[in-house]
This record gives sequence, structure tokens and C-alpha cells, in this order.
Amino acid sequence: MQLPLEVTFRGMDHSDAMEAKIRERAEKLDRFHDHIMSCRVVVEAPHKHSHKGKIYHVSLDVTVPGTELVVNRDPKDNHAHEDAYVAIRDAFDAMERKLEAHANKKRGEVKSHDEEGYARVANLSPERDFGMLQSFDGRVIYFHRNSVKNGDLDHLKEGDEVRFLEEMGEEGPQAVMVRVIGEEHPEK
Repeated sequence: MQLPLEVTFRGMDHSDAMEAKIRERAEKLDRFHDHIMSCRVVVEAPHKHSHKGKIYHVSLDVTVPGTELVVNRDPKDNHAHEDAYVAIRDAFDAMERKLEAHANKKRGEVKSHDEEGYARVANLSPERDFGMLQSFDGRVIYFHRNSVKNGDLDHLKEGDEVRFLEEMGEEGPQAVMVRVIGEEHPEK
């Protein structure tokens, strides 16, 4: 890392033990990308809720030549993040995946996605802008509203048959293009 690591604690007291864990994980980021210029980490303890425990939020901002990679996940429903160390671990795991994907892309090792897959819409959450596909080979694939051809997520129904192009996302397989195939039935 070219610039020193920056660690900030918000809504909580500074913790030497937490900072040591963050520094340990930050040092390991160089294994995933060899030109890290800077890394900023913010650990935040949101306001106390009367009916829930404190859920920690950890964000990372890593600068590499030509881009800035950010992990800033909303942990509102992840009760594992009531433990600050779990939140730190999850944030660094996500950043490692992003750095590795970025380095692979720069080296030209990005997988080609020429072959379309077939699936059924298994679950829809239009209010949250995503859905899940169940492929005919039994896998579950995430897709975002922006992946749906013509942005027509609101017109999809569970059970609709679709064709899709897939890539590995931050948290697993995700469809980068989804389109309804209507009455056309793929060979299974």
C-alpha cells in the first residue's frame, strides 16, 4: 500500500483490538491486487434501537490505479453484524473478491459468457429491485432489475421461463441479462 491505512470509528469508542484486526486484514489485501494505493476503513455503530441489538456497519474504500473499489453493504437485517468482528470479516471478504475480480479483468482473465442458460423465475422482490432464478440444472441465480431486458421486472411472474447470461458476482452467481422466452421451451 502506498499510503498509510486510514481507520475511523463512528458512534463508538476507538478499539485497539479492532484496529489491530483491521490492520491485519488490510495487509492481506495485497495478495489480491499488487498495486493498492490506499485503503480507508470506517467502522460505525448506528444508533441504539429499543427492540434490536446494535448492528455494526463496516465500509471499505480501496484505491487501485484507474479506479476506486468500495464495499458499503447495508447490514440492517444481518444480525451476525451485531458482532463488529463479523462485520469486519464480511467487509474484507467482499473487498478481497472485488480486488481479485478487478485484477483478473485487468489481466484479461474475465470469463466469456456467450452461452445463454435457461431458468424459471423462482422469486421476485420488485420493491427491492431483484429476483432469483432457478436454473434447469438446479442452481439459484440472483438478478437485478437492471439485468431484465427492457427493464421489465414489474411484468415478470414467478414461474416465467427465461434465458439468461451469467457471471460470478460479489456474493455468487448473478444473471447479467434476463429475458422472457414465452412459450418457447428449452431442451432439458
